[in-house]
Amino acid sequence: MSKRYPLFATVRRKAGRLWNVMTGRLAYKLFVPFTTIVLLVVASLSVVSDQRLRGEAIRHSIDATSNNLLLVNRNVKDYMDGIAQFTLPQLQYDDLIHAVLNEGDDYASRMYLENYLRRMYYSRSDLAGLELYIVSEGKTYSLTREAYNISIRASTDAGTADTDWYKLLLKRPDNQLYRSLLGAAENGASSRTQPEAESDADVGRSGSAAYAERALAYHRVLRSIASRQPQAVLTVYVNPSALDTIVHDTPLEDGEHLLLFGADGDPYYTDDEAFYREAKGNGLQQALERAASGPADWKSGREDYLLMTDESAGGTWTLAKPMPYSRIYEAADAAREWNTLIGAGFVVLSALLVAFVSGAITRPLARLAQRMNRFSGGDFETQAPVRGHDEISHLTRHFNDMVQRTNELINERYRMKLVEQSAILKALEAELNPHFLYNALQAISTQALRGGRLDIADMVDDLAQSLRYCIGGSDIVPASDELRHIERYLSLQKARFGSRLRVEYAWHESLLNLRIPRLSVQSLVENSIKHALERVKNTVTIMIQAERTENGAVVTVSDDGPGIDPVRLKEVLDYLERPFTEREGGHIGLQNLHTRLKILYGEQAGLAIETGGQGTSLILHIPQGGEENV
Repeated sequence: MSKRYPLFATVRRKAGRLWNVMTGRLAYKLFVPFTTIVLLVVASLSVVSDQRLRGEAIRHSIDATSNNLLLVNRNVKDYMDGIAQFTLPQLQYDDLIHAVLNEGDDYASRMYLENYLRRMYYSRSDLAGLELYIVSEGKTYSLTREAYNISIRASTDAGTADTDWYKLLLKRPDNQLYRSLLGAAENGASSRTQPEAESDADVGRSGSAAYAERALAYHRVLRSIASRQPQAVLTVYVNPSALDTIVHDTPLEDGEHLLLFGADGDPYYTDDEAFYREAKGNGLQQALERAASGPADWKSGREDYLLMTDESAGGTWTLAKPMPYSRIYEAADAAREWNTLIGAGFVVLSALLVAFVSGAITRPLARLAQRMNRFSGGDFETQAPVRGHDEISHLTRHFNDMVQRTNELINERYRMKLVEQSAILKALEAELNPHFLYNALQAISTQALRGGRLDIADMVDDLAQSLRYCIGGSDIVPASDELRHIERYLSLQKARFGSRLRVEYAWHESLLNLRIPRLSVQSLVENSIKHALERVKNTVTIMIQAERTENGAVVTVSDDGPGIDPVRLKEVLDYLERPFTEREGGHIGLQNLHTRLKILYGEQAGLAIETGGQGTSLILHIPQGGEENV
């Protein structure tokens, strides 16, 4: 990889050198983790503080905006109710219906209708125009402002009856309908009814200019009291400035907007029509549906918004306020910058303090390491200065004691050189003794054969082979070799005890190659002879057996002697578990065997002793797989 990516190899080498430098001195090992801990703590506190500030900013914005929207929605409701009340004739209803029914043939009725529209227009300052549609005649009376004059035009209207809003209006039980005109203002006169377009054409203005002066239209059906049939439709056009005055109670920061929507989703009012046109194409309607159940997130262009709504009673209109998160988080972002500067300063001061403390801790260790280097180089007279009473000073004192004892050991070593040479000579002499013993036993066997004493010759031969088996060879032997040695050993014991000693074997053939410690079975057989056969005068049978188990192999040497007292058995078992350095008493052989088993095969191996009141069993547990024994 280093040949194919030389840059990667270079970066890896530099990173390795930097790591070696950082881990080469104890001061760096202390500085890096403690500084990292301080940095993590400061960073964690900064993150937690920033999240809490952001959450608090959102909660504050939600609470403040909820109250403002509720207040504005009440004002809008009062205004809309005022418009509805304004369009409802009180004392002149019969006269108005009479004029509507007779305006086609009666000039006085036409004048009455025109004067009625003028009185309504002059009674309020927030109206952009009035219209009265005569259902039976298909005629519309339109009141508009031309420069400084108020003009009333009567024109034939053939399209109003076919419009969707007119059909919806006639179906409504309350005989009234609010209709947004912002969409019509966006699309021009082509989006309006034919009579409206003709009316604007008559006054010499474009449809867009006319609709720019109108925020919404309020329609009311005037019905005959007797027949309840619709006779006319009175339409009031509201000036956008009227709604501007209503919503002034809602403060708008930079980037925030306020929108008023009808039940059908059409906009009644926007503080910025360009923003509304852009938002409409960025999923505003879907965001409004989500915000109906609570504050919702919404993304328009590159800006993320928190959208909140407040719906009027009855669901007639909905007030919406999108607030950019950048504005909401402005204070939190400023606090985060200050927290970052303060945290950075705290980290720098902490790093300096950690560097100073780590240096104070590691300087005595550096002096001690220097003395150790001199000591390892052969200067056995060096001494490190001891200051204070901490762990480092304690370590330094022990180093000085070690240097002193080393000098003493070196001097002792010179004195022991002669003793060592003498011990080597004695070891060489000891190697000659077994050969002398074997040769002597061979000579005795030869003399016995010449004298016809074959039994003595066999005994001497068994003794010689037993000595050779005990002295030489490996500490681990196959079970077959151990059994042959046991036969020679027992033949010598039978010469002593005669027919009182009986031996039986039940050794599984598959375990003849089992590797066991040398003289392990002899130790068990010897224990049975000593504690069973020597204590009674009758015959004792010793059973030597081996069998497989699920976890390994079990070698058992049992006898039918007098057994062991339970109290004495507990003492023996406790003795086996003593540390090896505390060996003493009459069971050193068993404890030695128990310790050898655990060293060779692990903690699962060991010696166990069982007794049932008569007879004793000594059991060797050899686990499966240890030293490839099973």
